[in-house]
Amino acid sequence: MPSSITWGLLLMAGLCCLLSASLAQGSYIDPHPHHKMFRNLGDFAFSLYRHVANQSNSTNILFSPLSIATAFAMLSLGAKGETHTQILQGLRFNLKEFPTSDIHKGLQHLFNSLNQADKQLISSSMLFIDKKLKQKHTFLGDVQKMYHSEAFSVNFTDTKVKKHMNDYVEKKSQGKFVNLVKDLDKDTVLALVNYIFFKGKWVEPFNVNMTEEEDFHVDEATTVKVPMMKSLDMFNLVYCNKLSSWVLLMDYVGNATAFFILPDKGKMHHLEANLSKEDLATFLKMKQLRSADLSLPRLSISGTYDLKNVLGKMGITKVFNNAAELSGISEETPLKLSQALHNAVLTIDTKYSGVTSFDKSRLRWYLNIKLNRPFLVVIMDKVSNIPLLVGRMVNPTQK
Repeated sequence: MPSSITWGLLLMAGLCCLLSASLAQGSYIDPHPHHKMFRNLGDFAFSLYRHVANQSNSTNILFSPLSIATAFAMLSLGAKGETHTQILQGLRFNLKEFPTSDIHKGLQHLFNSLNQADKQLISSSMLFIDKKLKQKHTFLGDVQKMYHSEAFSVNFTDTKVKKHMNDYVEKKSQGKFVNLVKDLDKDTVLALVNYIFFKGKWVEPFNVNMTEEEDFHVDEATTVKVPMMKSLDMFNLVYCNKLSSWVLLMDYVGNATAFFILPDKGKMHHLEANLSKEDLATFLKMKQLRSADLSLPRLSISGTYDLKNVLGKMGITKVFNNAAELSGISEETPLKLSQALHNAVLTIDTKYSGVTSFDKSRLRWYLNIKLNRPFLVVIMDKVSNIPLLVGRMVNPTQK
């Protein structure tokens, strides 16, 4: 008669067989069921980046692909027909694979988890609708329930309308965004304002006492002074031959990781043309700790964009013209989106004031990595593998 140990082994084997059969039949429960529908947001992020970068090679860039996607998905709640389809397909959502209700639920779940994971993330969208238009209560309720956002009635003919809009934004963003709205078309009846502010806490913070003012080489002819955070330690570093770049990975408290991508001299255009979401996934797998003497500028980088032109190049056009189908917001026509303003801010800083852990004399060999010339930065959510922020630092003193 089999012993109790033998019975235990047989039971375990049986359970393994049942699990294998379950997996084979496709009944495995994904712990993150919403992530599949977001896998193309990385493609959207880098496509959008290239459109913005092509406008100028001498300016800083920063935007949030996730925040923009969330804002326009929210707007799509009031869109119909081709306008609705253009918005979601332009954001790279696969409408054949996922119903729109799942997309909204997924975005709601994702943003809730991000806000809970890191209190340093502030993001929201606000719709401003001309007070003459009769708004649909269903749309207003869905915007508030699904996206924790609001639609405000304003008088666009009022000379103080920009002040009123900016007051709303400043209050909603806890004072992080001031005087964001600067220009409005005279025929504006609908405007969208979206913002995101990120100032994460490093898992391994820099020592504030090690910060020194050093040169940052904007280009061959221009050098500016910046406070440079310095540390001699072990860092996740990898050199990518495909991109001719050093990649530094640094974790924030919570679920975010920063990718600092420093191209070899003269290789910035090559990096911008070839970087993809697959590369970021590869960097996460290939990362390895290496001893390095690291210099990273302490800075704040921001970007402000009216998305009408850039999203138009990516197939989202109808919502911005008189053929827009926005009857889910108001039955009154013509109703179109006159302005879609996006602003993103990323602060790279240090708060640690202790003593340095060790000095150069303890290391026989180390890399010398200085981010003292233009580089790219990507902040990624490690759980969903979605870029939260994508940016380019050209000149730390640029406003």
